[in-house]
Amino acid sequence: MADQVVADTTSGKLRGTVQNGIRVFKGIPYGGPAEGAGRFMAPSKPAPWTGVRDALGFGARAMQTDDMFAATPELLKLFSGRELQPMSENCLFLNVWTPATGDGGRRPVMFWCHGGGFTAGSGSSPWYDGTNLCRKGDVVVVTINHRLGAFGYLHLGEVGGQAYPVSGNAGMLDIVEALTWVRDNIAAFGGDPGNVTIFGESGGGAKVSVLLAMPSARGLFAKAIIQSGPGVQMARREDATETAKAMLGALGLKEGQIDELRRLPADRLVKAQAAILAQIGPMSMANRRRLGFNPVVDGNVLPNHPFDPAAPEISANVPLMIGTNKDEITLFFGFAPWFDTLDEPGMRQRVAAIVGDRADKVIEAYRRARPDASPKDLFTAIASDRMMRNDSIKSAERKAAQHAAPAYMYLFAWETPVLGGKLKSPHALEIPFVFDTVASSPLAGDGPERFALAEKMSRAWIAFARTGNPNHGSLPNWPAYAIDGRATMIFDNECRVANDPQREERLAWARE
Repeated sequence: MADQVVADTTSGKLRGTVQNGIRVFKGIPYGGPAEGAGRFMAPSKPAPWTGVRDALGFGARAMQTDDMFAATPELLKLFSGRELQPMSENCLFLNVWTPATGDGGRRPVMFWCHGGGFTAGSGSSPWYDGTNLCRKGDVVVVTINHRLGAFGYLHLGEVGGQAYPVSGNAGMLDIVEALTWVRDNIAAFGGDPGNVTIFGESGGGAKVSVLLAMPSARGLFAKAIIQSGPGVQMARREDATETAKAMLGALGLKEGQIDELRRLPADRLVKAQAAILAQIGPMSMANRRRLGFNPVVDGNVLPNHPFDPAAPEISANVPLMIGTNKDEITLFFGFAPWFDTLDEPGMRQRVAAIVGDRADKVIEAYRRARPDASPKDLFTAIASDRMMRNDSIKSAERKAAQHAAPAYMYLFAWETPVLGGKLKSPHALEIPFVFDTVASSPLAGDGPERFALAEKMSRAWIAFARTGNPNHGSLPNWPAYAIDGRATMIFDNECRVANDPQREERLAWARE
């Protein structure tokens, strides 16, 4: 039986475990009930308790559709892990990994926002285990669950009026509440509430983007990392209202029956949400934050788009690290029946679907830069840049233009050998390298070289969390991003810095 440890919080005492020398507390409530009268509302505080509450198992996941992204059996095997936790509307739980409790330590806090867009995922994935980061970097790691999909991002402000003032951003307010819990409690877990780094991948990176622009989150974090999830724009009120109307229609409700939404069983909302999302094609990359369930620029909780037309002024002094993976879209399209047999006409048709009438110009630029690339490889490069890299560059440019805190840009180029190497450097591959969990990650394969890269990357993330600068002794000097240099760290078996990598391809999108 693992040793146990007790920590004090503002709500009561918690009992965690000591595993491999790291103190672990799971399923800590940071908010109150979110069902019934709490549905679509801002989070409430958790009820205090007497005695010692067990924090030995992960809390419930947010309501969602399992396998929201219709992964193939081959991919599901690579992402398999511990058994999934039950789902509940009452999902406001967080988890803490720490080297020590009650020792007066002021360790950097690394606060992770999980991926899955704004509709899926949880903080209990084995990919996000904080043990190795804690041990290696003497840091505290926090992961969270929060409301997703319709429960967290159904904007009812126009159709429901003042009765639902924050429904379109309730999930983001959950994250702010979790950060508030960290501010008020993390010192008891050996962490420094004044040195919190928010970081996340995919939808988690987009959540970080939004937090940077939220007045209620100001002062709750000191640094930010966006991994393959730039959030330049979020949903406009009119887009979000169309989604709300579609949700009512899917549930057989009229606009005058808004209050019925709070009385329906949760699983009916999940089914209606899935029907709406099924109508959004996977090629809708340019509009993915305008369609479906996303944070809403409501003029209140989120006053403006996170990085449009500029980086958010309220977080100008927050250092930023941002980057993408070389072949992002192979995770989404790599097993599509058309992918391996993509010919020139097919490639042009699919590029046009995501680029529009600029397709010929973009294809020409990429073909000049990659004269030997196959149609499949050209599509991979164009779609990956359209989906992730372009907006990451745009975010770094706009952050650098503030001339306040630095921005650091990276490109993860290491290719996984699994499945015959067909995925190359896909979306999400960098996560086990950041958390130094490659030994237990099927997606990273079993080659010995993966450990050296995980050592370099995890130490860069730790260094950034500690100082706001990712440089350390095992990496070449990594300058901050600037328009006149565009220094970018290339993470691979041999890490290197390149100035304005793939410049010709970047310029092909310059007037976007």
